[in-house]
Amino acid sequence: MSKLSSLLLLSLATTQAFQAAMPSSPFVAGRTALFQSADASAPAKLEEPKSTSRPERVVPEILPTLYVYDHCPFCVRVRLALGLKNIKHNLHFLANDDVETPTKLIGKKMAPIMEWGDLIMPESMDIINYVDQDERCGPTNYIAPATGRQDIKEWQGGVRDLLRSMQRPRYVATGLLPEFQQLDARHAFVKNHQLPGYTKPDWKLKPLSEQLTEYAELMARDPADDIEELNRQLVALDDIIYSSEHCSEGGISFDDVDLFSRLRSITIIDGVQWPEKLRAYMDHFAEIGDIPLYDEMAL
Repeated sequence: MSKLSSLLLLSLATTQAFQAAMPSSPFVAGRTALFQSADASAPAKLEEPKSTSRPERVVPEILPTLYVYDHCPFCVRVRLALGLKNIKHNLHFLANDDVETPTKLIGKKMAPIMEWGDLIMPESMDIINYVDQDERCGPTNYIAPATGRQDIKEWQGGVRDLLRSMQRPRYVATGLLPEFQQLDARHAFVKNHQLPGYTKPDWKLKPLSEQLTEYAELMARDPADDIEELNRQLVALDDIIYSSEHCSEGGISFDDVDLFSRLRSITIIDGVQWPEKLRAYMDHFAEIGDIPLYDEMAL
């Protein structure tokens, strides 16, 4: 069994053993890459739009705090929206098994949550709409509504199971994401996040030991065929995004907020070959959103 697979069979292991078995990661050595400017240029496949003008920096007297999980696409949506509007804010990364903190804030375990003075607000869309309409947050209506593109929606649906089978085991196997720093947090994620082929209720009926085994088996499996299929799918997506600065014609919209938040986790998969325009798109939004990608910790 591979070292990464062993990391997932934690029901019989101690935290100390987990830490001893943790593979070295290029993330630490490559951490400085997070502070370097990304190349956001796009190929000349389509007419390049004018560069996106970022609003002036907004520094509220009381900074908003976002309670998030780093891997969560709904949390990334909100982080990107605040980044696009250039709003200084605090990030509070919740442990995946932390029930107490969100329950005190909104009465249940959920993320993202925004706390801003006396305001406490859950739900990514509600938070994004709030900050995009509030004049304290710079220009209003900066992020255009979703265009309703069915081609992107169909693409996302077509890769859902493929991505779940590749991303979910890697989230917990890295040992680097803030929400998975401790054993109980990793177990909580595995318990509640089914793998393809299961409904969520059926998955929750399985003993944790069996769930961990299935996660480990996916990590141990040769990913070559899955990566080849994913690379084909990324080429198809590259063909339908408008430019490296926004995926739909007309400028930044909720299409981008949603698409980037879903694509970011693909960077945790080692060996993926990004088409040039799509890679520029990812680097562009990672930079202006101040949301690092996972390339340096990819497995």
